[in-house]
Amino acid sequence: MARALELARQGVGLASPNPHVGAVIVQEGNIIGEGVHTYAGLKHAEVLALEQAGENARGATLYLNLEPCSHTGRTSPCADAVVAAGITRVVAAMTDPNPKVAGKGFALLREAGIEVVIGTGAAEAHKLNEPFRKWICTRTPLVTLKSAMTLDGRIASLPAASAAKSAERSWVTGEIARAHVHLLRHQSDAILVGRGTVTADDPLLTDRSRLPRRRPLLRVVLDSTLRLPLDSKLVTSAQDGDVVVFCTSAAATRRRELERRGVLVEQLAQEKTLERPDLKAVLARLGEMEIASLLIEGGSRINGAALGAGIVDKVFLYYAPKFLGNSGIPFAAGAGFASLNEASQVHDITLHQFGEDFAVEGYLRDPNLDLDLDL
Repeated sequence: MARALELARQGVGLASPNPHVGAVIVQEGNIIGEGVHTYAGLKHAEVLALEQAGENARGATLYLNLEPCSHTGRTSPCADAVVAAGITRVVAAMTDPNPKVAGKGFALLREAGIEVVIGTGAAEAHKLNEPFRKWICTRTPLVTLKSAMTLDGRIASLPAASAAKSAERSWVTGEIARAHVHLLRHQSDAILVGRGTVTADDPLLTDRSRLPRRRPLLRVVLDSTLRLPLDSKLVTSAQDGDVVVFCTSAAATRRRELERRGVLVEQLAQEKTLERPDLKAVLARLGEMEIASLLIEGGSRINGAALGAGIVDKVFLYYAPKFLGNSGIPFAAGAGFASLNEASQVHDITLHQFGEDFAVEGYLRDPNLDLDLDL
């Protein structure tokens, strides 16, 4: 199972919006077939492993981190292929959250007389495919809020005039933590910021992990009235629809100027009493675009808005051993919560060390969505 999970991780950046799946076939203690699913490769991990094993698969054990599919989609049912190959035992980490499968694959295997064991490596398997689980069940992406701050919860901020003159950006965290951010971007289908971040920092918002991707990281900007600078790095680097701007109103000429430069423009209704695109509508539209995971890397206002709207599933917060006091801005701006009882509660916390910096990874809502089936 450890090898199956290792193979499945090789599909990160390559399989979405499909799940990450690795398969290993073992005969008399020896691995005789392996497979990993990539979206472009079409064939599922089980089928690739069976093809590698050939006739030796008869009487063998199949290990995989996700239940074999039992429905016809872009491919034929993998459960049927497992039965036809003569596999006698299947060890799977978790059930498939896809309502079209959800236990049906296991049932088909058992009906064919195959022994089925479920739960080995379940915790790691659930974490690996939490974006798929969220998207396939709700058709909206898993939302991770990422930010870097000092120990007193302040985001470094240069005045606009000083930032424009500065040839070197002032970073909160060190190089090790910043390199890890690109791994988070690699694991994500899209990254979201507000127009203010683009104006202040002029970021590229690209995945510079150097790891393979099936499709470019979708760069998303919230810009109510389309004031995004036409000479910004985001606009000038837009290609193949990898930059999308969500607005609530837009002058036709401004929209044409952005679209002529390769930027997609989506107009949505604004949130009640607020002059910004409705964040839940943004998630719904991204879901329609087959975005299974979204990384929010905005500033103080976007952070506060996302938390206030209740759209954040998990957080990854980097901390530097520094204090900024009033020279920085709060991690999250806005009205906040009326009492501690209403505050967003982070649970299932994991701490990560990056040189002198550290990060808190945790969940605001159960990524498994209480959909586990007792099978």
